[in-house]
Amino acid sequence: MTEEITRAEVCAVACADVWRGAGEVLAHAVGVLPAVGARLARLTTSPDLVLSDGEAFFMSEPPPLGRTAADGGVVESWVPYRRVFDIVASGRRQSMMGASQIDRYGNQNISLIGDWKRPARQLIGVRGAPGNTVNHRTDYWVARHSPKVFVEKVDLVCGVGNDRARAAGGLRFHHLGVVVTDLAVLHYGDDGLLRVRSLHPGVTEEQVRRATGFEMDTSGATTTRLPDETELRLIREVIDPRRLREREVPVTP
Repeated sequence: MTEEITRAEVCAVACADVWRGAGEVLAHAVGVLPAVGARLARLTTSPDLVLSDGEAFFMSEPPPLGRTAADGGVVESWVPYRRVFDIVASGRRQSMMGASQIDRYGNQNISLIGDWKRPARQLIGVRGAPGNTVNHRTDYWVARHSPKVFVEKVDLVCGVGNDRARAAGGLRFHHLGVVVTDLAVLHYGDDGLLRVRSLHPGVTEEQVRRATGFEMDTSGATTTRLPDETELRLIREVIDPRRLREREVPVTP
């Protein structure tokens, strides 16, 4: 592979590592990079991972990104929408969602910006975020790491953060994993606070500090790993030959 590794491809393997060794669980991937990551994990470190076409089928071999089950891939089973709620409640699912806002404890907002009685921006709504965060592991993907996303206080709590889970007496199945962004991989310390696990190649601690609306510990941060040759081939030739990943994380000169 002589072509230079892109930031999008670094993010793809960081997302794939989210499902490393996850076992036989349904991968819920929201966004292009999470979808690339889930497929990559299935083809490498997590062969038992269950993938969906995003609608009503489980896929043993999903089609390349941008195509439907009718355009390729191998359908494993049909899953009506009502069954998804049973899977969520059973904990046999691992979700990687987006976040319009997220605070230092991992409280997530995808519903609105501003006062909920008269919001300045209406977003997609609470959706399944509460159920996800109290029933199974939930990770987040942020394509634009900025102070508008990483805020002191979210305008509305959709996904439950560590502080709220503890205040409720400890939610038995509450499990926040990591936050992958276009700059870094973040995780939670023993105190429940977000901290930097790794910086993507070429990213500095100062860049992450400027792009975060609260103080975050960067001590001990490593460098996010690069994809190996097998992973690069799968990303470029099998999973995302149309390079849709670069719509979320563009190649910069």
